[in-house]
Amino acid sequence: MPAQSIWTLLSWGPDGWSDDIASGVLVTIALALATLPIGLVIGFFVAFAKQSQEPSLRLAANIYTTVFRGLPELVTLFLFFFGMPLLLQYVVRLFNPDATIDVNSFIAGMIVLSLIFSSYASEVFLSAFRAIPKGQYEGGFAIGLSKWQTMRLVILPQLLRIAFPGLENCWLSLLKDTSLVSVVNLAETLRNAGVAARVTKHSFLFYSVAALVFLVLAILSSIATGYILRSLGRREAR
Repeated sequence: MPAQSIWTLLSWGPDGWSDDIASGVLVTIALALATLPIGLVIGFFVAFAKQSQEPSLRLAANIYTTVFRGLPELVTLFLFFFGMPLLLQYVVRLFNPDATIDVNSFIAGMIVLSLIFSSYASEVFLSAFRAIPKGQYEGGFAIGLSKWQTMRLVILPQLLRIAFPGLENCWLSLLKDTSLVSVVNLAETLRNAGVAARVTKHSFLFYSVAALVFLVLAILSSIATGYILRSLGRREAR
C-alpha cells in the first residue's frame, strides 16, 4: 500500500476515516463511563448481600454472579438485545395492542455491560470486605457511630483502597468489552473500524487502528487509576 494512500485513508474529511473512528472512540468512552457507576453500585450491593445473615439474599447474590460470570458476554448481549424488546412489547401490548418497542443499542449495551461488570466487581468488593478486620466495625460502634456511619466513615474508605487494584482490572475489561456492542450496530470504535475495513478493503490497517485506540485508552486509564490510588493512599494516611 503506498504511503500516501495510508495517510489519505486516515485523514479527516470525506476522503478519510479518522472522523468516523474518532466518533466511535467517543461512543466507546461514553458507554464505558455510563456503565461504570451502575456496575459499581450493583456490585457493591451484591457483595453486601453475599455476606448477609439472610440466606435468601446470599442465594440470590450467588445466583446472580454465577449466571453473569458463567454466560459468554456475547450470548448475554444477544439475549437482552433480542429478548428484552419481546418482553417489553408483550407487557406494553396489554395496554396498547398497536404499540411497538425498539431497544436502543447504547442502552442495551449499557445494561448488559453493567450486569457483567457488576458480577466481577462484586467478587472484588467481597474480598475487600473480608480483608477488613471485624474489630474495625466494633471500634466504630464503640465510639458511638451508627451502622451506617461506621460503614461510611470507617469501612468504606478502607474498602475502596483494598478493592481499587481489582476494580482497575475490571475497568480495563469493561473498556475491551465495549467492542462487543458493535454486533448490535452501535457505532463504536470497532464497528466504525470494521465499516472502514470493508469499504476500503484495508482490513489490517483499520483493525490495527482500533487495536491502537484500545491500547491508548488502557494506558491512559492506568495513568488515571494510578493517580487515584495514590490519592486514596494519602487520604487513608491522613
